[in-house]
Amino acid sequence: MNHNDIIINIEHLCKAFGDKVVLDDINLYIKNGEFVTLLGPSGCGKTTLLRIIGGFTNPDSGRVTLDGKDLSGMPPYERPLNTVFQRYALFPHLDVYDNIAFGLKLSKVPRNEIDARVRKVLKMVSMSDYEDRNVDSLSGGQQQRVAIARALVNQPRVLLLDEPLSALDHKMRQDMQIELKEMHQKLGITFIYVTHDQEEALTLSDTVVVMNEGKIQQIGTPADIYNEPVNAFVADFIGESNIFNGTMIEDRKVSFIGHEFECVDEGFGQDNPVDVVIRPEDVYIMAHTEGAQFTGVVRTCTFKGVHYEMFVDTDCGFELMIQDYNAFEPGSTVGLLIRPNDIQVMRKERTCNTLAGEVVDETHISVLDGTFECAPLEGFASGDKITAEVAFDQVDLLDHQEEGVVAGSVHFILYKGDHYHLQVLTESGEYLYVDTQDIWDKEDLVGVNIPPAAFKILRGHDD
Repeated sequence: MNHNDIIINIEHLCKAFGDKVVLDDINLYIKNGEFVTLLGPSGCGKTTLLRIIGGFTNPDSGRVTLDGKDLSGMPPYERPLNTVFQRYALFPHLDVYDNIAFGLKLSKVPRNEIDARVRKVLKMVSMSDYEDRNVDSLSGGQQQRVAIARALVNQPRVLLLDEPLSALDHKMRQDMQIELKEMHQKLGITFIYVTHDQEEALTLSDTVVVMNEGKIQQIGTPADIYNEPVNAFVADFIGESNIFNGTMIEDRKVSFIGHEFECVDEGFGQDNPVDVVIRPEDVYIMAHTEGAQFTGVVRTCTFKGVHYEMFVDTDCGFELMIQDYNAFEPGSTVGLLIRPNDIQVMRKERTCNTLAGEVVDETHISVLDGTFECAPLEGFASGDKITAEVAFDQVDLLDHQEEGVVAGSVHFILYKGDHYHLQVLTESGEYLYVDTQDIWDKEDLVGVNIPPAAFKILRGHDD
């Protein structure tokens, strides 16, 4: 990497609002002329990161440099960048021309230069015939073009875009994606774009930065992010995926959905638990079973315009989503095959819940801000620090919060082919991970109980 190509460098950036950590030690560099998209679900920290770059929010720690210059304390209007917001914030009492020229007039730019620059950007955004129009008379897409033109007329080094297409309908969004990409190529300046729309990120970007819970999960090209996700969250968030628990038997051999498969992955050790991702378009489905690695029965088949989407129950009791140009009738038995290059093996982020707490008495421990019964403890005294390990499938979720020892809400849901893997945010602010056959919705309020025998108690924990 040529360090001279880096225009923005973000180092150890942290930000919290009250007890909520929004950005947790963010490190990221952005190259000159690059189209970078910050992608993630609501609340992941992407907009806060953009606002810190723009100077609208100050970090708690860390720094942002532009061309090596620290931007700390520099107000937005002094930074060589401009922002296009989700709500375009156009001035309704001004026409298109004056909306675009507003900042230049404030800066006392000569009138002839203002005119030349406004007409240049109007042409760039295909709005040359609209300069005298009232902005309230424009469509959403036209207003968005005016907002972009107003930002570009200041000749910024970097353009920040905060979900600028979210107010547009689907067809207009697609059209504006093409225009934005062409605009970026013509201008050659750096674009930093925020969105929660995966398709948008894959379409527009040179580089995608996937974020969740205030942390960067993965940085890569759209192809890298889609084809080589680093964890189950990225695989689930980017496009459609089949995600299964697996075991890495040895290099280039993995077991999942009740079968062993050749793969191309190495370095995971022997007999280690892993997550396995199979994209729906990478499963070969056949009307015959000769030559198949395993079989299944088609449960549903839905036409999606370009392909058929089928859900197949495999011979070992797992559900598989398959996308294919050919339709297979529900109820039919099919042969299935997955090639080594189409199997993506990922390290598991965790294999059980690890909870810090302390001993209450010989049959009770305190974890998650609750007192749980446990198997009789030997060699422990009241107040001793402990770590409790609990398997994912040993956590009971209850319909009513008051029925549990502690309360929480379902934060994230991942289907693993024959069960759901849930992330539950407890009232103590800690996460608990649960494997269950029950169907829950995101944001469901739940009670949490853990049977006494489920706790594996280890001495001590790191504060």
